[in-house]
Amino acid sequence: MTITMIDSAPGMRAMLASRPGRWPQAVRQLWEPMAGMYFFIPGGPDLVAVHGQNFGFGQNAPREQVEDALRALEQADAWQRVERALTEGARDLAAAGPDVRIPDLTVLLMLGDPTNSHFMDEVKGLSAFGGMSSYIAITIWPTDEVLGRLEAIALHELHHNVRYSPGGVVWNPQTVTVGEHVVAEGLADLFAASTYERRGYTHFVADETRKSDEVLRRVAEGLNVTGMQDFAAWVLGDTSARLFGSTPVGLPTGAGYAAGARIVRTYLDATGRTAAECVTTPSAQILEVALPQLSLTRGEG
Repeated sequence: MTITMIDSAPGMRAMLASRPGRWPQAVRQLWEPMAGMYFFIPGGPDLVAVHGQNFGFGQNAPREQVEDALRALEQADAWQRVERALTEGARDLAAAGPDVRIPDLTVLLMLGDPTNSHFMDEVKGLSAFGGMSSYIAITIWPTDEVLGRLEAIALHELHHNVRYSPGGVVWNPQTVTVGEHVVAEGLADLFAASTYERRGYTHFVADETRKSDEVLRRVAEGLNVTGMQDFAAWVLGDTSARLFGSTPVGLPTGAGYAAGARIVRTYLDATGRTAAECVTTPSAQILEVALPQLSLTRGEG
């Protein structure tokens, strides 16, 4: 496996220094190596829009604040830490499943928008995506909490990337279920936690959400829901659902992560397996074992 860490610091500085009319070009230049992640878009993606959709900082973001954040990333050795974590995580996945295919990776580490209250307050400075084989995009704001979790964030996205790479689980946007998404988040968190313990768990999920039997029960009612348009509510929670234009279902932020971790932990305890070994295990298999032990059944969908 080859990891290509995009040297995004110069690109972000070019964005900060660009005149308004040159801003889109600076954004496109930085994001160009990630364009293949959007191969399914006819004519290619609008990379400026992609940057915004990933909560990247905008041209009107407070320049001094973003420059300070960029220096914080550099002082934290952020790019090197992410690369080391991905390298070690890939070795762990390969050791756990010799037949698992681990793709080459292109990785973008980007600063988010400090003026976006959802990004800063609701998801606490983290928006990452590793679900398209060979690409990982990590958008962060370098709080102490986020910087302390950099490696765990990388491992979480790596698990997703391997799960949805050729030879793994097929993600069909029309037929994929909430259950698959929930199980994937649980597996990814527990994979990160196997190395980083508490830091492995996604930090924007409140402790009370993780412990709530009512949250677990409510998420279980949606496990058979299909089609990605409604996933935000069941996995990320009502606040994200409203942001993305889908219907709230009565769940707090990160509910699907909390439920997924409990479901997957139940499965791993019952089978003696690890999250690394289960990187390509079908979600139906995990749910079939775990739900009865949790006294849960799937909703009608």
